[in-house]
Amino acid sequence: MIDYRKFRLRKLNTPEFRHLKLLLFWPVFLLIFKFLEAYYWVREYHPVESELDALIPFNEYFVLPYMFWHLFEPGILLWLLLHDRCAFSKMMRFIMVTYGITLLIYCIYPTCQNLRPETFANDNILTRWVALIYRVDTNTNVCPSIHVIGSLAAVFASFNTFSIRSRTVKIVIVAIGILICASTVFMKQHSIIDVMWGTLLSVAAYPIFRWVPSGERASVTS
Repeated sequence: MIDYRKFRLRKLNTPEFRHLKLLLFWPVFLLIFKFLEAYYWVREYHPVESELDALIPFNEYFVLPYMFWHLFEPGILLWLLLHDRCAFSKMMRFIMVTYGITLLIYCIYPTCQNLRPETFANDNILTRWVALIYRVDTNTNVCPSIHVIGSLAAVFASFNTFSIRSRTVKIVIVAIGILICASTVFMKQHSIIDVMWGTLLSVAAYPIFRWVPSGERASVTS
């Protein structure tokens, strides 16, 4: 476990702590994403929909794994931050590349989806939660799905770190990742097309996890 009690700002460029600079990506990403959602002028959003989407029923229970994503991806990152700085760095690089490409796609080819139900068959706490998400989160900038990319980043990282050795834990992480990806279409937050492109982008970027910078090999084999 990395002892961050030794951290001082003057040590930020040392091999022991320079990986922390990667965290600066998050405020930059959030600011750009907020700008695209609220202020970026778009002449026309391109609807994303597949015939398969009509065959996938809305199910409010999938709001649970959908929201768990907000703990899942940061939770894996935090674990790696504490236990395996090399795997943390690779996961952050993966996210920086894939999220960066995604933001660029949102700029060049703005997308939207019109799959959300106008009314819910059931009135319960879960459908009210879904309604709240619909109000807070726009139906624009959907392809590829960041939920899918972030989930796969966590799954890939779990298979490329010495700090998670249990096969059972890895199976659980994969199951959670699959549930989160599925939740995006069952909640009608995304089209199956968004999931497909998010998966393809993630698979294309997967070699980032297989590349180990020479200066970090020691932390992998330790």
